Amino acid sequence: MEYIFALLKIVLPAGLVIYAMYLVIISFIRKEREDRLIDFKTQNTKVVIPLKLQAGERLCLLLERISPNNLVRRLNDPTYTAGELHGLLLQEVRNEFNHNFSQQLYFSDETWESIRNAVEEVISLINSAMQDVSVDDKSVVLAKKVFQLSLGRKNDGISFALTKVKDEIRFYL
Repeated sequence: MEYIFALLKIVLPAGLVIYAMYLVIISFIRKEREDRLIDFKTQNTKVVIPLKLQAGERLCLLLERISPNNLVRRLNDPTYTAGELHGLLLQEVRNEFNHNFSQQLYFSDETWESIRNAVEEVISLINSAMQDVSVDDKSVVLAKKVFQLSLGRKNDGISFALTKVKDEIRFYL
């Protein structure tokens, strides 16, 4: 019995010291992990924020380039027929959108959906304008119709999408 007490006198303090060392080491490892995570997030922020700003710039440029007024002014040529201009306008909108498709990585689903809706609205507006024009008419006739329909819109999807992009960018500034 005396042997057990002597053994407990040695084992119990040694066990407490080992347990205390275990707690200290675990605490140190947690603190080190938190420090690394903070460093990682800081480095990540230094890289990601400029990319998000650049993506925002590209999306604003996309929305400005596909706005009906800018689009028609940039692409209209008096030598085109309405049918040729119609095809060119649709191709330009789709190309611009496809060129900036990867930018959705940097924005919320809601903001990206507003951009997609704006693109679809512009395509729909161009197609609506073409329905009232003959394919063989001069491109100026289609351009005027696009301008008329553009001015008559109540809800401007491009303005809404621009606002969403700008709001999301302002969050990071």
